[in-house]
Amino acid sequence: MSYFIHESSYVDDGVSIGSGTKVWHFSHVQTGAEIGENCILGQNVNISNNVKIGNFVKIQNNVSVYEGVTLEDYVFCGPSVVFTNDLNPRSKYPKGKHFYNKTEVQYGASIGANATIVCGVTIGRWSLIAAGAVITSSVPNYALYAGLPAKQIGWVCECGSTLNTYYKCRCGRNYKLSEGLLYKQEEN
Repeated sequence: MSYFIHESSYVDDGVSIGSGTKVWHFSHVQTGAEIGENCILGQNVNISNNVKIGNFVKIQNNVSVYEGVTLEDYVFCGPSVVFTNDLNPRSKYPKGKHFYNKTEVQYGASIGANATIVCGVTIGRWSLIAAGAVITSSVPNYALYAGLPAKQIGWVCECGSTLNTYYKCRCGRNYKLSEGLLYKQEEN
C-alpha cells in the first residue's frame, strides 16, 4: 500500500485513497469516497459515502464529512468541525441522498476548530473561518469570517495573515478589491 491506515480504522470496499495519505485511529472511510494524495485524517474522522477530498487536505480529530460535501486541494479542517447536508432533517421522514444540499470547500480554505458549516454553501478559495463560527451563507475568496451567525470581519492572504487596509500582506503579496471581491495581484 502506498498509504497508511491505522489498524483501528475501517475502510469500506469501493474507496479510492491516494498515495501518501494517512488515516489515523478509529476513523471510517465509507463506500464511494475518494481521498487524494498526501492527506491526513486525524483520530475519529468519518468520511461518508461518495465524498470527494482533494490532495494535501488535513482533517483534524472528530470531524465527519457527510455525503454532499466536497473538499478541494489544500483544505484544512480543524478539530471537531461540523458539516451538515440537510437543512430540515426529520428522523421520521428521511429524504435520502438525492435531497442533500451540496457544500463545496474550495482550494486552500481553512476552517477553525468547532466551526459549523450549514449545508448548501461554498467556502471560497483561501478563505479563513474562525474557530466556533457558524457559516450560514457562502464565503468569498480570501474572506475572514467569524461569529454566530458568521459575518465577514476582514480579508486574509494565501499565507493566512490578515491583510491591512491597503490589501497588502506582510509576506509581500498584494490584492485588489473590485466590486466587493478580492483578487490577488500577479507577482512580478
